[in-house]
Amino acid sequence: MSSLQQSYAECEHVAKTQARNFYYSFLTLPPDKKAAMCAIYAFFRYSDDVSDEAAENGDKAGKMRAWRSALDRAMQGDYGDSKILPAFHDTVKKYGIPQNYFYELIDGTEMDLTKNRYATFEELYRYCYLVASLVGFVCIYVWGFEKDNPLSIKHAESCGLAFQLTNILRDVKEDAERDRVYLPQEDLDKFGVTTDQLKAGQPTDNVRALIKFEVDRAVAYYAEAEKLVPLLHAHGRPSYGIMNKIYRGILDDIVNKNYDVFTSRARVSTPRKLAILSGAWLSSRFTKA
Repeated sequence: MSSLQQSYAECEHVAKTQARNFYYSFLTLPPDKKAAMCAIYAFFRYSDDVSDEAAENGDKAGKMRAWRSALDRAMQGDYGDSKILPAFHDTVKKYGIPQNYFYELIDGTEMDLTKNRYATFEELYRYCYLVASLVGFVCIYVWGFEKDNPLSIKHAESCGLAFQLTNILRDVKEDAERDRVYLPQEDLDKFGVTTDQLKAGQPTDNVRALIKFEVDRAVAYYAEAEKLVPLLHAHGRPSYGIMNKIYRGILDDIVNKNYDVFTSRARVSTPRKLAILSGAWLSSRFTKA
């Protein structure tokens, strides 16, 4: 096995053991695109790990600077002792993915090291764009999309916003316990909600009204994201569909709980996930190139 093949094998191991639902969405793709998605996921996973390590040991600037330098070298073909970077770089070259996406992604992960409050939705939008919309851009390069249509990127951006807002709503309780509040302060003020209320985890009427407001905002982005589907190449649609249905299912569960994000964590049941995965897999078997 060549060193590049070994790198792809390592990336698949990372995705298979850590990506959970997303790894199964990769299974609907042709082998080369599946391998590429595993390589991309391994890079994203490592970026998060570097950020988490930097937060724990206090060397925030140093760790992120070192990771940027490693990315610089990788883009020049110098992978050091990294097991994932050869496959990652091969994927970037093979699919023509703009390199700036990955540097901006690092900017987004770094924000979590320095910022735990957002004054306005405009500020939060920027964060969501960096940590989620850019991921969507990378994915559609692998899946294939209508590059000549500017709406492809626009709708992929909306998809990232929808997914990240869903993450934020699902994790309100856990984030507040860590003194991290992603919901914009302007929205908290609008509904008379305090940070202490979020930390207390009490689903009062004004808190439910705030969560409903944010859910409705996410729903609008999901509606925009749906317009991405016809702009994707056929092989990428089942993979996108799995991700979209699982994330939207989390949001639907929040609605079903009457906007109570504290009593229990919003989720998609295992039977429902299996139904989504099996349906998409069957669809992919009949997909024409």
